[in-house]
Amino acid sequence: MSHITIPEGYQSLLGLYDTQKAIGLIKTIFQEKLCMALHLKRVTAPLFVMQGSGLNDDLNGVERPVSFDVPSLNEQAEVVHSLAKWKRYALYKYGFRPGQGIVTDMNAVRRDEELDNLHSIYVDQWDWERVITADQRTLEFLQETVRDIVDAVCATSDELRWKFPELKNNIHLGREVAFITTQELEDRYPDFTPKQRENAFAKEHGTVCIMQIGGRLKSGQPHDGRAPDYDDWTLNCDILFWHKPLDCALELSSMGIRVDADALRRQLDAAGCPQRAELPFHKAVLNGELPYTIGGGIGQSRLCMLLLGKAHVGEVQVSLWDDATVQACRNSGVELL
Repeated sequence: MSHITIPEGYQSLLGLYDTQKAIGLIKTIFQEKLCMALHLKRVTAPLFVMQGSGLNDDLNGVERPVSFDVPSLNEQAEVVHSLAKWKRYALYKYGFRPGQGIVTDMNAVRRDEELDNLHSIYVDQWDWERVITADQRTLEFLQETVRDIVDAVCATSDELRWKFPELKNNIHLGREVAFITTQELEDRYPDFTPKQRENAFAKEHGTVCIMQIGGRLKSGQPHDGRAPDYDDWTLNCDILFWHKPLDCALELSSMGIRVDADALRRQLDAAGCPQRAELPFHKAVLNGELPYTIGGGIGQSRLCMLLLGKAHVGEVQVSLWDDATVQACRNSGVELL
């Protein structure tokens, strides 16, 4: 069963038809603004990859990919969890240069996701990746990119609010980003869980960026799990906005500067999986064949929830829910698509 919270007195700001119309506008407007801000070109991406290629995103290392056999190839394929590693290979294959990048629609099935107001087994996001130089592998460049993404989100919100006056007095996003590392966050709230720390910081600042996710903190525990073979744990981050309908931080994007050879070796050892170095993708990184890149995923349904003030992800995407969740939403006037 999923865990669901219905805010007291919650009412959708838009009806069903206007919600569908607004979802279409958000996806069109934001992709255009993101491409302009980060100099991206739209490309087509895979829904599945070969098992054993090393291209699938292993997330926290425990999630099971949806797999199936392909008799005509005598191979097993996996539905992608994300395109974190595929994008970097694509930039190499397409011959992109520093300052140029790609964006694509990524659709995935995460069968082991714990369902709640923000999580679904269906994932839809903009996956983007951009070639950078070695000199740009810095926190300063990461922060500059985060600000560009936040500007694109806020500009999309502004345009949407003019088209739907119902949103004008209810949706307010801050353009100023508060940056903090996971260690600084732990030092600031030592008695809180990682999620409680995120909520406390986001409630105070509105729009926040939490950096350096994956490695162990002074407490001996990581702030959150991160696969060891795409983001550099010292140069990555999550972008979160305070979401008033649910009174919590809403993570919109996970992103980062990608591993170089040194970071990959270090993180594979820390994660206890040095054998991955023998996979084709990992060999390409270790041999210096792939370009330096920065990239991430930006949740499409999450962005729609944020900009439309929705209380449940099922209001902006079609997925599967247990009977108790469907009944609770029906009783509370929450219209699942």
